[in-house]
Amino acid sequence: MAIGKRLNKAREGVDREKLYPLADAIKMVKERAKAKFDETIEVAINLGVDPRHADQMVRGVVTLPNGTGRTLRVGVFARGAKADEAKAAGADVVGAEDLVEKVQNGTIEFDRCIATPDMMPLVGRLGKVLGPRGLMPNPKIGTVTMDVTNAVKGAKGGSVEFRVEKAGILQAGVGKASFSEEKLVENIKALADAVSKAKPAGSKGTYIQRVAVSSTMGPGVKVEPGTILG
Repeated sequence: MAIGKRLNKAREGVDREKLYPLADAIKMVKERAKAKFDETIEVAINLGVDPRHADQMVRGVVTLPNGTGRTLRVGVFARGAKADEAKAAGADVVGAEDLVEKVQNGTIEFDRCIATPDMMPLVGRLGKVLGPRGLMPNPKIGTVTMDVTNAVKGAKGGSVEFRVEKAGILQAGVGKASFSEEKLVENIKALADAVSKAKPAGSKGTYIQRVAVSSTMGPGVKVEPGTILG
């Protein structure tokens, strides 16, 4: 009941049908983030794609200029010098066969997973474990790479993976309620720019159709799509 009352109060002053400029929407969301923890600010973007078709899949990675406010645990599958490189760059878990065995046994101590290309035949065995969690390394988003240092630093420094879901909706956390309005606007525009650049050839008509921002415990506020670009 308390949660329902709080959400109803938070919805006061939010016109559910109105499209707000991005800066105004962010201000409203921040004002309504009243939980006892630092709420995550999230963006949901409806795209004019049907991801069931391979030529309409949208996915990628973007480094947010002001970080995410989260400290990610990064796991790296690598051997030898590349394993040493990963540790030096700040990876939390590094290994080869030993790490594969650990994950197969259900111990996953990372939020982002990176692998060198030579490790992929081994890592491929973990598809059923890592895939459903969105952790499977993929060269398209820079998580299968020989440039381990930059991949680890990017993951630690605020890079966000994005991927459109079945209904054509893409969701991502873009910071914390404690961030300034300006920093959140910059992060959302960086995400929108990356999503725009990832527009697939098979997409027809309006690409970015609807946008909403919200905090973890707060109401969604609809955003004028044109204000998130540029």
